[in-house]
Amino acid sequence: MEVCRATAFSWTHTISTSLHVSLPPSKWETKRLTVWCASDQTQKMTVSVTGATGFIGRRLVQRLHADNHSVHVLTRSRSKAELIFPVKDFPGIVIAEEPEWKDSIQGSTGVVNLAGMPISTRWTSEIKKEIKQSRVRVTSKVIDLINDLPDAVRPSVLVSATAVGYYGTSETRVFDEQSPSGNDYLAEVCREWEGTALKVNKDVRLALIRIGVVLGKDGGALAKMIPLFMVFAGGPLGSGKQWFSWIHLDDIVNLIYEALSNPSYKGVINGTAPNPVRFTEMCQHLGNVLGRPSWLPVPDFALKAVLGEGASVVLDGQRVLPLKAKELGFSFKYSYIKDALKAIMT
Repeated sequence: MEVCRATAFSWTHTISTSLHVSLPPSKWETKRLTVWCASDQTQKMTVSVTGATGFIGRRLVQRLHADNHSVHVLTRSRSKAELIFPVKDFPGIVIAEEPEWKDSIQGSTGVVNLAGMPISTRWTSEIKKEIKQSRVRVTSKVIDLINDLPDAVRPSVLVSATAVGYYGTSETRVFDEQSPSGNDYLAEVCREWEGTALKVNKDVRLALIRIGVVLGKDGGALAKMIPLFMVFAGGPLGSGKQWFSWIHLDDIVNLIYEALSNPSYKGVINGTAPNPVRFTEMCQHLGNVLGRPSWLPVPDFALKAVLGEGASVVLDGQRVLPLKAKELGFSFKYSYIKDALKAIMT
């Protein structure tokens, strides 16, 4: 089961233009009325994306390309990127391997950093080292490239992924952006990951998106769970009481997109839906949507036998609320998991 912590597309977008209408002066005062109106002319961005071939990255690139923005895919494998983004479907897209990253980032409007090795695997000491280093190394490289650029061609915004694992785990506590970090391995990874991103030039607006479990049909947690339910073998993992802080793929992509273009989006922003659920409830809703039972739990010892310490990814959870996104006025397309699952499966 691959869990991404680290996504019908909502293509609509508007920008505001200022129209100044001068009213005739009266003997009392002169007024200027500012009218904000929608325009279908958007400000085009050039966005460089690491992790573009991953679950969230693929959908983000599709969204940016559909809205006629220029996209630079920063990758370690040109051949893999070209398979995912064929030129016939993505004309004009730039695919850059590591030696070309500097040229791609130079002159970009913004950078989105999504790179990182999947965490849902058996954790050996080497795997744990790679989970951390895959995130820190790419983030450090991106930061160095941004910081070394002259002011005139430096991106104005960096949207960097991190994860709700920052908070540690709890069945009783509620976490928001002001909550302290936890003391487990994933919290340590997230602290170092975020700390690296915070070294970016202070003139670059930084948005750190702490992403929850991303739900979509073609990847992430559901891609592993749906086949089990279809053969009547789906059910809660462990006790089922662990919290499940989720977000629909469309909403995490929309949140990243908004963070690129809206200067109010800065600092830490939780990338989770407003209504987290316990894992048992999520499984019940998924079973109902699929017309399958969710009565067969997977016991702790079975997961630990397969995943070792990595079983903590699915056996432990945290209740995370997106207070900052709500304060910023972000509109979630899917606030309730029942609606999200229905949309994904229909």
